[in-house]
Amino acid sequence: MQDTPNAMETPMLGLAKDDWLLRLDEIVDEDGYLLSLGDRHWAAFIEDKPTLLVTFESLQAIQDRGDTGQPLGFELVRELGWSQLAFLSDGDTWFRDPAVFAFVDRLADDGFFDEFDRVLFYGAGPGGYAAAAFSVAAPGATVVAVEPQATLDPQLVPWEDRFPQMRRVSFTSRYGYAPRMVEAAERAFVLYDPHSERDAVHAALFARDHVELLKTPLLGGDPGGGLETHLLDTQILFRLLVKAAAGKMSPTAFHQMWRARRNYGPYLRRLLQRTEDANRPFLTALLCSNVTRRMNAPMFRRKLKRLIGKAA
Repeated sequence: MQDTPNAMETPMLGLAKDDWLLRLDEIVDEDGYLLSLGDRHWAAFIEDKPTLLVTFESLQAIQDRGDTGQPLGFELVRELGWSQLAFLSDGDTWFRDPAVFAFVDRLADDGFFDEFDRVLFYGAGPGGYAAAAFSVAAPGATVVAVEPQATLDPQLVPWEDRFPQMRRVSFTSRYGYAPRMVEAAERAFVLYDPHSERDAVHAALFARDHVELLKTPLLGGDPGGGLETHLLDTQILFRLLVKAAAGKMSPTAFHQMWRARRNYGPYLRRLLQRTEDANRPFLTALLCSNVTRRMNAPMFRRKLKRLIGKAA
């Protein structure tokens, strides 16, 4: 396999769409391909073996991440010698496009997924929906979906009003209802914030014996980046994908990783806000005391000092 250029050798952040796609084509050219699937979708493949990572994300999400400007998973491909098939969209489309359906059909008919020892589907939000929905093309695969929607069919989820631009898009045709499609997977892991009501209901629709619903309280439901951003910032996401691909992922393994939130500022600030909103000064003081013992946290130190002053 050709060594995939690292981020410094192949800067892609901030490029216009056409320039970005051209740069991506250069990266995958020798050991893979970049295909256009209709007007708003692409598939980029980098070949190695024996593990295949299949990802789904939008061009905008890649740029908004602000790291390398490359599809998520390129780092794993470089470091672990995995293959990657990255599905890309221009905007949030949930990959509901007949051209995407036809391409996935062709891969399945040609036995493409059978060439790999392990196949892992991954996506977040609209990409999480797609990862679950298209995993049916690779029976026995593993799925990791972060804050996925089960469907946007208004007959099934009439309470879902966050994505009005998708109301005219059919979710009743092929690859439509993600929880049914994921039944072909060997295992699936759905990560969601139980405090985000809509995301929690979507997650519940995925409940199956082989599906683990993993709760990530206080770090989901954020339209500015969502849970995926926090999983990347805490260095949990790639560890989770590696374990899932190796068949070693479990709720216990995840909760051990999830302990990283104890040192993660956004989580601690949201937890502080929650205790204050609940008018629990003693619990707030305990939280602030715990955090200041472990970390340099001026905001928590000031809050603790005020609480002690009020109690005096």
